[in-house]
Amino acid sequence: MNQHTVCLEISGPTAMWTRPDTGDAPVSYPAPTFSAVKGIFESILWSQWAEVMPTQVEICKPIVYHAYTTNYGGPLRKARIMKIGASYQLLATVLVDVCYRLYARIEADPSNYHRRGGSEQQRTGTTNGAHAYKEMFERRLERGQFFSIPCLGWKEFTPDYVGPFRPETMVCADISLTIPSMLSTCFPAGKRSAWHPQFMQGVKIERGVLHYA
Repeated sequence: MNQHTVCLEISGPTAMWTRPDTGDAPVSYPAPTFSAVKGIFESILWSQWAEVMPTQVEICKPIVYHAYTTNYGGPLRKARIMKIGASYQLLATVLVDVCYRLYARIEADPSNYHRRGGSEQQRTGTTNGAHAYKEMFERRLERGQFFSIPCLGWKEFTPDYVGPFRPETMVCADISLTIPSMLSTCFPAGKRSAWHPQFMQGVKIERGVLHYA
């Protein structure tokens, strides 16, 4: 069975890979979660015929934390704050000046093969959803075409580069650490999943590389 893989490089001034155990003053993980990487790939190309399964991330700039403050005006504010129309000041610890190389395996999603018929079924490449996804993804990445705007965790943290690997980018081989517990995904069975957070334990970053179990 052929294995279809895709990869990309992404960088930006700010990133936030939220640790859910840090409460209302969130702190970022030192590297993106499985679900965050999946979201970045699917922001380039989303397909019902294939499932993106992140395999690893390479950290290509030093890990630097920074205090970040913003005003939140959404529906999760306390009732008394909403009543007077005030904002909630959100404090966070984010990463700055980040760069990653991301890798993923593409798996065909056979449950969707016969949902549509005729020429449209053939046009979407359902005879081999994984192969079709890889070809379409690489074309879109080269052209700078997106299904949605990629982000570095939070939506307001947009990248300054998303594309193929750049020759000058190097992995930070001096970064080695262990994350005791790391959120993996909130939707363990992909597109058809109900919300059910899952965590990885004892996650190791070795010589700048994190492998997803």
